[in-house]
Amino acid sequence: MNIGVIIASAGQSKRLGHNKVLMELAGKPVLLFSLEKFLKLDSLSELIIVIRPQDEEDIRNLLSKTGLFYPFIKIVHGGKERQDSVYKGIKALTSSEIVAVHDGARPFASFELINKLIKEAEVYSAVIPALPVKETIKIVKGGYVESTPQRELFWGVQTPQVFKYEVLVEAYEKAYKDGFYGTDDASLVERLGYKVKVIEGEYTNLKITTREDLLLAHRYLELLGL
Repeated sequence: MNIGVIIASAGQSKRLGHNKVLMELAGKPVLLFSLEKFLKLDSLSELIIVIRPQDEEDIRNLLSKTGLFYPFIKIVHGGKERQDSVYKGIKALTSSEIVAVHDGARPFASFELINKLIKEAEVYSAVIPALPVKETIKIVKGGYVESTPQRELFWGVQTPQVFKYEVLVEAYEKAYKDGFYGTDDASLVERLGYKVKVIEGEYTNLKITTREDLLLAHRYLELLGL
């Protein structure tokens, strides 16, 4: 099956002050960690990087300098929200049967995890990585606890999230028709009644959002000797 990859890298990075996917870890831009893994996929047919318009020159220079300027890599400008950006990436796909959507700010998703998700997506309509929540969860309203649900029911979701192309397109088109915005891609698929398969994610597959996340990322690479 032809695999398409969308790397969402158009976030505003307000908490870090500049685009986190262009920040360096061990001398390498954050975005490059993910690119190198997805480019190893045997059935990769197209890879879309969704960016902010002001980052295009930097992204093109990165691809050129690292020798990754392949013809099947496309650069697309993002939209107002993440969902808008991913949809622009979906519309740029031309030959994919399976689509992996990944956050560019998650540099450490392993190739093994990516491969496992894609293999599962050949069977299921939608597959996501997630980890059980460790903390006790409280439902809070107006500054007071309303209830304490069963912790084992709650999982923290990661990316890449992988879908059959036609299912993802259907979910996005329906969401826009209904004026619905979800917090991740799977939520758009769920509301159509499709079952979303969950496999265990990785604790190292962190998303760089805050300065503390950046420190953890540096520390992780130090432990790996990089």
